[in-house]
Amino acid sequence: MKLNGIKITWLGHATFMIETPAGKKLLIDPWVMNNPATPSDRKKLDKIDLMLCTHGHGDHIGDAVALARQHNPKVLGVYELCMWMNKKGAQQIMPMNKGGSQEVGDVYVTMVHADHSCGIEDDGQMIYGGEPCGYVIQFQNGFKIYHAGDTNVFGDMRIIHELYQPDLVMLPIGDVFTMGPREAAYACKLLQPKAVIPMHFATFPLLTGTPAELERRIQDLGVELHTMRPGETLS
Repeated sequence: MKLNGIKITWLGHATFMIETPAGKKLLIDPWVMNNPATPSDRKKLDKIDLMLCTHGHGDHIGDAVALARQHNPKVLGVYELCMWMNKKGAQQIMPMNKGGSQEVGDVYVTMVHADHSCGIEDDGQMIYGGEPCGYVIQFQNGFKIYHAGDTNVFGDMRIIHELYQPDLVMLPIGDVFTMGPREAAYACKLLQPKAVIPMHFATFPLLTGTPAELERRIQDLGVELHTMRPGETLS
């Protein structure tokens, strides 16, 4: 798989830093400082140009407010989540909803469905955070990445393939709170990507799905498996 100048760093769990060929830095699901899977030398970020939030659970937006205040990135998310972020100090919100697309610098971002729940823990209460989502990110060189967020497999992943044809997909495999390897393998069958990066596994003992099981289940699909270590960069 050729990334053509794109750099992808997995910071653990569902958090990725993606650097575009033009040097812009895109952070997906900002949970870094208190993420037990993030290496200590990766917890301090020097720059964020764009932040994508898939939903409001703490293991996905745990550091969103702090990082938005520090780096002042453009923040993309479902409408309700962006409104909450704005009240907490995010200045450059770009709210959207499923099926919508926005061009931000040198990337084109489309929000797609995710099959999960969504709530924001705020001052001891659980408040409505809009619906969960995934993102298809298209780069100027034509390469496309699909970050599924937290989700089960759903039949309309076939539509994501037909409409957007992502080259690389990032799928949760941990089970319990998201799909496990069995469902993720079926998602690969529907999405037909060139490659898959497993995420949202092994952060806590409860997340028992493994890349090895996913590899076993997709070996006849012609999909490359890239199992990353937290802190590792693909380029």
